[in-house]
Amino acid sequence: MAQNKKKLTNLFYIFLATHLVLWTVVPTLVNHNLPLDTIEALAWGSNLDWGFNKHPPMSAFFSALFFSIFGAQDWAYYLLSQIFVIVSFFVVFKLSVEIFNNLKLSFISVLLLEGIYFYNFTTPEFNVNVAQLPFWALTVYYTWKIFSKKRPHTYDLFLLGLFAAAGILSKYLFLYLLISIDLLFFYFIFVIKDRNFQFKYLISLEVFLVLLIPHIIWLVNNDYVTITYGLARTGVEEFQLFNNLKNPIIFVLKQAGILIPFFIFFLFLIKKIKFKINLKDKKLVFLIFVNLVPLLLILVTSIITGSKIRTMWMTPFYLFLGLLIIYLFKNQIITKKINNFLIYFIFLFLSSPLLYGYISISKDDKRTDYPGKKIAEKIQYEWNQNFDEPIDFVIGDEWNAGNLSYHLKSRPKWEGFLENSILNEAKEYICIDDICVGTYK
Repeated sequence: MAQNKKKLTNLFYIFLATHLVLWTVVPTLVNHNLPLDTIEALAWGSNLDWGFNKHPPMSAFFSALFFSIFGAQDWAYYLLSQIFVIVSFFVVFKLSVEIFNNLKLSFISVLLLEGIYFYNFTTPEFNVNVAQLPFWALTVYYTWKIFSKKRPHTYDLFLLGLFAAAGILSKYLFLYLLISIDLLFFYFIFVIKDRNFQFKYLISLEVFLVLLIPHIIWLVNNDYVTITYGLARTGVEEFQLFNNLKNPIIFVLKQAGILIPFFIFFLFLIKKIKFKINLKDKKLVFLIFVNLVPLLLILVTSIITGSKIRTMWMTPFYLFLGLLIIYLFKNQIITKKINNFLIYFIFLFLSSPLLYGYISISKDDKRTDYPGKKIAEKIQYEWNQNFDEPIDFVIGDEWNAGNLSYHLKSRPKWEGFLENSILNEAKEYICIDDICVGTYK
């Protein structure tokens, strides 16, 4: 028995390592430039602050950290993204073990996630969606640690507040998970009165709020620019008749399409579709609240406001879907069918990076074909013809100026969009189209 556990554990780690290597190596080999969102994060990371024009600071912080270690090495940022993914997978596995006390079912719960393209095909682009993943997983895990005990440990409450704050500092959409967790505890404390409220629970809230203070101050001082941007992306400012019906339907249909490979995976495991909802089962109730309630809340938001929910925003929402599905159908899983499941899994697991590579090579109009390094070399040459000092800053949009900030050897700061005030205070500068580079006085 112990030997089987060790074997399954080793297989799980091999799976994590293989995922990490495949999705780091393939994009490195086939892409000529980093993706848009990764360049954006690196641009923000060159001039760190407690927030930026589009998002909170967490993706910028990790990009800056990796740049300080690896510099302008594209593979490092593909690696960064995959580290976030496999850490999330590990946490899902860890929670699954505590839920099932069965390594085989726990392993399958994670393998199923490879059927959701958010966790493979889109992960080479390190962005705010990927940045949420480990914090989403850890927030759910420590919620379980607290939920499963009548007397939770102080450090579990502290860590819940810490990871919840990190999640919000990754992307505000993380709030949907936190609301779902609050509703979970409200249900058990005040509705069914399964447990008593403890002031100890407020430790999580206190840690959460304290860690958010610097970002809140930044928000106030910058006219809530990230919130304005987020609302604009949803389209709520552009009222159109029937959006309250059209956008939710489009959202549901897109999500259903995305989950097709996942459910094909799942159908290889069971003999028939049969399950029973027992709301007295605390494990099941917990899994419903952390899986389905965030989805329901964002759908309700779209129905009420008519907002457009962009597909990639849902990246962290399905992290524990495999765990929920396996828990619901655990009695229907046929051991003999696992071999068929593994064949399909291996095929999809290996073909996904190959398909990614093929698309990247065959299409020539992608952001990752942008000659960022060559343009930086031309700018550097032009600068060297006129000035002796290193380039200190770049001004322009995150894509064009961000590429210069990343590729130029002096690692100049991205100072935002074209502003005369910065140029007026510059010692020397040159501008080409809407992009300027210069040195400080």
